[in-house]
Amino acid sequence: MYLTNQSNAYPISQKPVYAKNGMVATSQPLAAQAGLDMLKKGGNAIDAAIATAACLTVVEPTSNGIGSDAFALVWTKGKLHGLNGSGKSPKDITIDAVKEKGYHEIPTHGWIPVTVPGAPGTWAELSKRFGKLSLKEVLTPAITYAREGYPISPILGKYWKNAYRSFKEKLTGAEFEEWFKTFAPKGRAPEVGELWSSEEHANTLQEIADTNGESFYRGNLAEKMASFSKENGGFLTKGDLADYQPEWVDPIRVNYRGHDVWEIPPNGQGIVALQALNILKGFDFQTKDSVDTYHKQIEAIKLAYADALKHVTEESHMKVSTEAILSESYTEKRRALIGDEAILPEASDPSASGTVYLAAADKEGNMVSFIQSNYMGFGSGVVVPGTGIALQNRGHNFSMDPDHVNALAGGKRTYHTIIPGFLSKGDQPVGPFGVMGGFMQPQGHVQVVMNTVDFGLNPQAALDAPRWQWMKEKKVEVENRFAHHIVQELVAKGHEMKIEHEPNSFGRGQIIWRNSETGVLVGGTESRTDGKVAAW
Repeated sequence: MYLTNQSNAYPISQKPVYAKNGMVATSQPLAAQAGLDMLKKGGNAIDAAIATAACLTVVEPTSNGIGSDAFALVWTKGKLHGLNGSGKSPKDITIDAVKEKGYHEIPTHGWIPVTVPGAPGTWAELSKRFGKLSLKEVLTPAITYAREGYPISPILGKYWKNAYRSFKEKLTGAEFEEWFKTFAPKGRAPEVGELWSSEEHANTLQEIADTNGESFYRGNLAEKMASFSKENGGFLTKGDLADYQPEWVDPIRVNYRGHDVWEIPPNGQGIVALQALNILKGFDFQTKDSVDTYHKQIEAIKLAYADALKHVTEESHMKVSTEAILSESYTEKRRALIGDEAILPEASDPSASGTVYLAAADKEGNMVSFIQSNYMGFGSGVVVPGTGIALQNRGHNFSMDPDHVNALAGGKRTYHTIIPGFLSKGDQPVGPFGVMGGFMQPQGHVQVVMNTVDFGLNPQAALDAPRWQWMKEKKVEVENRFAHHIVQELVAKGHEMKIEHEPNSFGRGQIIWRNSETGVLVGGTESRTDGKVAAW
């Protein structure tokens, strides 16, 4: 059903893309093409994913950078592998140390929320274990775009301009000067169609390529990051960087109507999507666009988030196991709470983010679900002088409550929003999928999986369908294309509904499905951004 079904229920920006030899889907056409070029050179889906990810640090810096974290799900030779590429907090950071600097909560910008960046190490680890081409070769397109420049695309230009306006007002300290030199070299954000380049970004990518990532963690680049941290009162040290290593993990899953839905285990929030789907599989959904369907989806997400925000952090620090949260007995208890009216679970406030997602597949059957993010757009606002390295602000998600399971502590991974997804059936892969966007991500995963499995939509239709997003308490936002009569019916059930006219607040997704009998690939890309499915 994944290859043939079409839907006319929603305006579709483009048709799904079909191919046999290989496919890359992501939010920037230049990055997607870079990945496809690796396939044409004899590389595999893993090479394509790395090339695309590195390219995205250049052509979509509003969402990710060299200083990002990353996660990957890799299907190869009949098995799914998980790679946790998130970094830990600096060993010397403590709640008291942050309070001594005058903060009662972790700031959004500056050095305090900076954790060890995991993306370069993730690229190197994927290349070492599964790649066919050298890291030098797969990083070449990104290096070229950084050095020679590329024209700014429409959605990218919009968010770059928004970030510049915000940073110009908020980021006034010396530690932020390099951001403006790097990303606003003319004293403004680059315009749509204008060329932007960064020689320093290119040189750093080249150094990562030449050293297989070693310079970033145990060499010249590490020294520059640690020195800049020390100069500005940061906690990140050479030792923190030197100790970093991506972690291979066993993906977690639930079976949803005969399909296995896979996610990375905590510290990622993929468990939210799995728990919600576990709850929802106990209901029978006849129609996609009905108040009953949306009501139960929203209630399931609320219950799953209430648990995750209370229990989830780095798995070794969790007091409640992943298995317990996903157990059938606990799921039945949570499902029983869903009635005819909106409930008010204990929960936090989901917020916006900056993330890139990509999916890649090759003719040999290898498939990759990969996600990479700075968090909150450009991240911490800190760019290391002479490197182009924009550092993430993942530490912002730590709690300053010492009794909270996700409390700030040295050498710890925080609750992480970015999650790659994967779908399989029996012993065969269906394919990678993802919806980027902070706390929208598990909600997007649930909607995409149900659009596919319950309602038979092809990948492009599954992505184009209007989305909803639970925000907090009983507050729910929907896109302006959402059926207004259903909005009114949800209001009658106690939901506090808001119609949002900004499409990018509802995440940006990519999908590649594979027909197990013919090997034909079909992909969909996000109509809410500058997305592209590159195929051959």
